[in-house]
Amino acid sequence: MNELRIGLVSVSDRASGGIYEDKGIPALEEWLTKTLTTPFRIETRLIPDEQIMIEQTLCELVDEFSCHLVLTTGGTGPARRDVTPDATLAIADREMPGFGEQMRQISLKFVPTAILSRQVGVIRNQSLILNLPGQPKAIAETLEGLKDKEGNVVVSGIFASVPYCIQLLDGPYIETDPAIVKAFRPKSAIRTAE
Repeated sequence: MNELRIGLVSVSDRASGGIYEDKGIPALEEWLTKTLTTPFRIETRLIPDEQIMIEQTLCELVDEFSCHLVLTTGGTGPARRDVTPDATLAIADREMPGFGEQMRQISLKFVPTAILSRQVGVIRNQSLILNLPGQPKAIAETLEGLKDKEGNVVVSGIFASVPYCIQLLDGPYIETDPAIVKAFRPKSAIRTAE
C-alpha cells in the first residue's frame, strides 16, 4: 500500500531561534496520531518567517519527500513578518479556497479577529498544502470543527474533506477515528474492508 506521508511545518522566528518552545508541531503530531487510523509517516520542519525559506521547505516536502499532505502552522496573520500564505500561494499549482474559508468560519465562532487570518489551501503536484492557525487549541478546532453537547457536528472541520481530496489526487486511502472527525466521501468513493 502507498504509505501516507505528511509534512509538518512550524513557521516562527522565535521558536526556530530557540527563544521559546514550538507548540505547533507537537500539537499536530498528537492530533494526527489520535485521529488517523491509517498508518502514516511524518517529516517535520521548524523554520523562521522567511518567505524564501518557507517556499523552499514546502517544495522540498512535496517534490523530494513526496508528502501527500503538508500542514503549516503559524505566520498567517496581517503582520509584515506573516508570510506563510504568500509563500504557499507562490509555489502552488492551484488554490483550494474552501479550506481557508472554512477555517475562518470555524474560528469566527470563537474570536472576531479570525477575519484577520489569511490561511490558504493549495495543491502542488499531487499534494495538498494547508495553512493552519498557530495555537494548538485553534489547530484542533479548525481540523475537527464544532460539535454540540451531544457530540453532533454543528460546523464541519476541514479534515473531514482531506481524505477524499488526497484520494482524488491519487494518494493513499485515508481513514480516521469518526469519534474525532469523520472522513466524508461520496458513497461511490468509499472502500469496504476486504
